[in-house]
Amino acid sequence: MNNAKQQPGDHANRSVERSSEPRRWVLASYLQLFRLPNVFTALADVMMGFLFVHSSLSPLGLFLFLALASGLLYLAGMVLNDVWDIEQDERDRPERPIPSGAIALTTARRIGFGLWAAGLLCGWAAGLIGLDEPAWRSGLIATALAGCILLYDIGLKHSPLGPLVMGTCRALNVLLGMSAAVLVGPLGVLGFSAVQWLVAGAIGTYIAGVTWLARTESRTSGRGLIAVATLVMMCGIALLGLVHRWLLADGIRPRVDEQTWFLLLGLIGFFIVRRCARAVSNPSPQRVQWAVTTAIWSLIVLDAAIVLLTRYPGWSILIIGLLVPTVALGQWLKST
Repeated sequence: MNNAKQQPGDHANRSVERSSEPRRWVLASYLQLFRLPNVFTALADVMMGFLFVHSSLSPLGLFLFLALASGLLYLAGMVLNDVWDIEQDERDRPERPIPSGAIALTTARRIGFGLWAAGLLCGWAAGLIGLDEPAWRSGLIATALAGCILLYDIGLKHSPLGPLVMGTCRALNVLLGMSAAVLVGPLGVLGFSAVQWLVAGAIGTYIAGVTWLARTESRTSGRGLIAVATLVMMCGIALLGLVHRWLLADGIRPRVDEQTWFLLLGLIGFFIVRRCARAVSNPSPQRVQWAVTTAIWSLIVLDAAIVLLTRYPGWSILIIGLLVPTVALGQWLKST
């Protein structure tokens, strides 16, 4: 029996074919590589952005292309993240699909860049089939999002800029949905209004905190890091509190009053802080991973709440419905 330790480079030549393994095991490995439960949070972002500037998901073809671009780029980011993290995963998470040998490194790299290119193409295609919006804006935002994904995965995720770049990715994902609208006046940057930038920036701030929290989830985290990351997430939610007044300033009457809006955001924040507080009291990997998972899944609830401000409640319920596949798949596949 050969007990020689495998080197990182061995994964480039490792075959995915495992005739003795059940096909279900192979499928589960790919779904785990994609972090499939979390892709619905990206779809919730782009749906929220679209509904923020449209009264419905019409034109449907335009929305579907934007959603496809968002989903493909998110999956690409997950795959390429593991491609560049192979050595760290061999040390800290050897059970993951690539270091375990379930998926060859070269195969994962091809899949990742294939998804990345397809997502970028869908982003430009969405702009070309748009009705009122300029064709270049959706493509430009998709390009910026694709670029940030590569910057994060290739190296910035391990730098102090990592959380900021990931937050920027999420903000751009929201703007991708919002790009399917008529340009606002000359004061709007890239044709986005101030309140649109506020919503995207708030979601980006929230995710920057989540990313900071997740940086040491594979080992025991420092209590101070968890506390600061939680504070950043709450800053993102606090920024959302301004959306109500900014909508009024733009002449848009929200469907809920300001007091109800603050109460709704407070409830969402409470459940997130409660989970993070448990991680502070016992910063074990399992507690931190649960806190990260709760924060990621809560993003869907935040997106639904934002839509509730300006649209018929049925659209918020539709977004909340994305929690069903997210949670169901999360019981089977790891989200972090």
